[in-house]
Amino acid sequence: MKITDIRFGMLRVPLKTPFKTALRTVELVEDIVVSIHTDTGHVGYGEAPATAVITGDTHGSIVSAINKFIAPRLIGEEVANLNRITRLIQGALERNTSAKAAVEIAVYDLWAQLYDTPLYKMLGGGEPVITTDITISVDHIDKMVADSLSAVDRGFESLKIKVGKDIGVDIERVKAIYAAVEGRALLRLDANQGWTAKQAVYAMQSLEDAGVRLELLEQPVKAQDIDGLKYVTDRVHTPVMADESVFGPLQVIDLIKARAADIINIKLMKTGGISNAIRIADIAALYGVECMIGCMLETSISVAAAVHVAVAKSGVITKVDLDGPSLCAFDPVDGGVTFNESEISIGDAPGLGIREIRGLEPLTA
Repeated sequence: MKITDIRFGMLRVPLKTPFKTALRTVELVEDIVVSIHTDTGHVGYGEAPATAVITGDTHGSIVSAINKFIAPRLIGEEVANLNRITRLIQGALERNTSAKAAVEIAVYDLWAQLYDTPLYKMLGGGEPVITTDITISVDHIDKMVADSLSAVDRGFESLKIKVGKDIGVDIERVKAIYAAVEGRALLRLDANQGWTAKQAVYAMQSLEDAGVRLELLEQPVKAQDIDGLKYVTDRVHTPVMADESVFGPLQVIDLIKARAADIINIKLMKTGGISNAIRIADIAALYGVECMIGCMLETSISVAAAVHVAVAKSGVITKVDLDGPSLCAFDPVDGGVTFNESEISIGDAPGLGIREIRGLEPLTA
């Protein structure tokens, strides 16, 4: 099975409600879809969101990086030579992690199709059913409480609460939600780099002193502020998770050695794809550090790849934040992974199992 062509499309899917964080507000998923074609007629699919405020990737940069730097290296390559192909992708250019991820996902899809096996089995196997949390966007307190109660009523047992815009209101938001769902769901806070280290400690100690018990606090400070992250980790009882502070394996090693966080958040769009996500999970396992697997605003194409990784690495990936498809107004994918509210399950189809993507707009590279 040889790679013969790489094509692009734009996928636009409205969200059920606006997605609001300390960094941005989004109403529509607009992602680049990559399809890799082969001489056997098999097609592999990948996807990349333009998350400029986090990864630096834009729609234009994703297409340009793949078309000008990555694709020329891959045409004619044997899909069976997976390690060689991932090296070619990762070495094609610096950064551009979402572009690399989209291509890697499509290659891994093809690699598993080559052996007529679901991807998670090729990655080591596991139980093909996992449970995700769901995000509660930052908003007025009454709206966040209502959204939280609605999520719990739909079966979600973990809620990811977005904070980081106004620390005083943030504390009241969390207290109100905790009081409303106490005993029915675990709360994870995500400040999206919105606090300073001292603000984070103040907020967490205020919540802890008020009896609010949280599962974790995600990325309270700016991505580059590793000292600030450690300052928070050292001073609060709630486990602290690094997200934007950690993109690749070397950063994970440095972060763990510095004891700057308790948990690592793996996202394929940060790691540049599946190969580095697996490396990060293995490094964390060696150090006895838990991981979460998360996503950007992505549809079930690339999130499916993260699900396969989560299943195969369930020994170290103990928390799942793959709610992107649940936030979308509809699922544009025929086949693939099944997203049913909090439960995500993988079928027996080879690769990612994607048969068709509806509403895909062709793009000229």
